[in-house]
Amino acid sequence: MSDTILDRCESKGLRMTDQRRVIARVLQDSQDHPDVEELYARASAADPRISLATVYRTVKLFEEAGIIEKLEFGDGRARYEDAERDHHDHLIDMQTGAVIEFCDPEIEALQEKIADKLGYELRGHRLELYGVPRKSRK
Repeated sequence: MSDTILDRCESKGLRMTDQRRVIARVLQDSQDHPDVEELYARASAADPRISLATVYRTVKLFEEAGIIEKLEFGDGRARYEDAERDHHDHLIDMQTGAVIEFCDPEIEALQEKIADKLGYELRGHRLELYGVPRKSRK
């Protein structure tokens, strides 16, 4: 990915206020999958004038423009990540809610093989695994 969320917002002609720029920067710098409340906490730390309503509206605008992707992991919280990040899948820890990103070439190849076997050309996929840590072995 060569451009930033801010670059893509501008190239799509979105009106970028100072507050939207802060939110775009927060999203760009996120290494996790923040929900709106977490985005608000981070953005308002950078600019106290940003309201929760502004974050909600901005997230919706960015999502509709295809700049960020909404993720729902079954915990009632919508989370967000850059739509143009390198492909990866998710493992969700059902005890802590932690989201672990991974990419496995064997899984990728198997998905392609299955699509081909069923007569399809795979154009994309989303894989979410849900689990709990194993008990430590003695």
